[in-house]
Amino acid sequence: MAASSAAERVVIENCAIATVDAGDTEIASGHLVLAGNRIESVGAGGAPEGLGNVARRIDATGHLATPGLVNTHHHFYQWLTRGLATDHNLFDWLVALYPTWARIDEPMAYAAAQGSLAMMARGGVTTAMDHHYVFPRGSGDLSGAIIRAARETGVRFTLARGSMDRGESDGGLPPDFAVESLDDALAATEATVRQHHDSSFDAMTQVAGAPCSPFSVSTELMRQGAELARRLGVRLHTHGSETVEEEKFCHELFGMGPTDYFESTGWLGEDVWMAHCVHMNDADIAAFARTRTGVAHCPSSNARLAAGIARVPDMLAAGVPVGLGVDGTASNESGELHTELRGALLVNRLGAHREAALNAREALRLGTYGGARVLGRAAETGSLEPGKLADLVLWRMDTLAHSSIADPVTALVFGAAAPVTASFVNGRQIVENGRLLTVDEDAIARSTRDEARRLARIAAQD
Repeated sequence: MAASSAAERVVIENCAIATVDAGDTEIASGHLVLAGNRIESVGAGGAPEGLGNVARRIDATGHLATPGLVNTHHHFYQWLTRGLATDHNLFDWLVALYPTWARIDEPMAYAAAQGSLAMMARGGVTTAMDHHYVFPRGSGDLSGAIIRAARETGVRFTLARGSMDRGESDGGLPPDFAVESLDDALAATEATVRQHHDSSFDAMTQVAGAPCSPFSVSTELMRQGAELARRLGVRLHTHGSETVEEEKFCHELFGMGPTDYFESTGWLGEDVWMAHCVHMNDADIAAFARTRTGVAHCPSSNARLAAGIARVPDMLAAGVPVGLGVDGTASNESGELHTELRGALLVNRLGAHREAALNAREALRLGTYGGARVLGRAAETGSLEPGKLADLVLWRMDTLAHSSIADPVTALVFGAAAPVTASFVNGRQIVENGRLLTVDEDAIARSTRDEARRLARIAAQD
């Protein structure tokens, strides 16, 4: 897994470095050498003398280098319905928006994915994921459109191929024409995995199996979906324990709480991660820790929908893998993950642990290594170590927003959103001075506006 000696090198010097390795190693002024798509060296002082094939040298004075941010939960299609139902709780919000979401098609999904990915990438995300579960009949190749947008943006990507088979007529929330049959959902998931999933060390595209949630999916789809994912060797993702209403729903329909229900359907394990997990008791947290089931913590979305505060400090203390998620931009209109570092720290300090809940370095770990672990990619990314993939961000810390904060990690997490001078994915620079190098942001702004208006027109005709 070492980089080839003939690979072109990029040398970055004179920056503070937060490696987020097992020892939380930090360097006040040091260097990184990228060789091809790997990190070749990280250390204090200048880069080693005599390096060959140096294509570029970057003087990163005034910057903090960190691993690239890893987003563990999102719904890209929601970029087209931002700013709607702003005073609703989760269930009312879903009821309000599902009729509109049920009208998306392939051009809309592509534009929305472009917008979501561009916003995250320009803010330091190097590994993204999308949980897409709305597949209206006749809507086109939505999975292919989303994956194409990720490839063009240049981020490392996991598509969680979602599904729903419990429509309104079966007691679910989505309209019947926006859900799939059990057999169609399983067949489409398998086809997506076989066409797009790459299991290699430096894979840019991976696929997970991802039935949506207990209140939009049958028990059989949960059970068979888990069996399918494990037969194909991919990870599993769903929503879990997001609201008190969900807990009540599970008790009424299944005679047990969400965690017990998930365990009964094969949905606890180190190959599983769930979004939100806000309403978890001690036994739930112990079950997640015992099975090493991961959690995608989405503080802004949970606050936006008044879902509550997840017990992240207790999860971490128990050994539960936890990463950060933007969640869909209809419940987190900013669409940025770097703001979630600060959000996670502040929101969790409103909980039982108060000022001891999280510190700056724990928040950074959630957004980097924690996310990589949740996605099953901690051996490859999430920390700055020789042999790992060259996914990293240079944050500018010497401007008005941060220059008087002596500790750069504190400045990054507690301060305003820091400018991204450079972001590298797989050794390729995709952001320079806050602008994407791979796609045209202004063109994406226009196309997402146009597709959002088209969707609104179609939805208004029903």
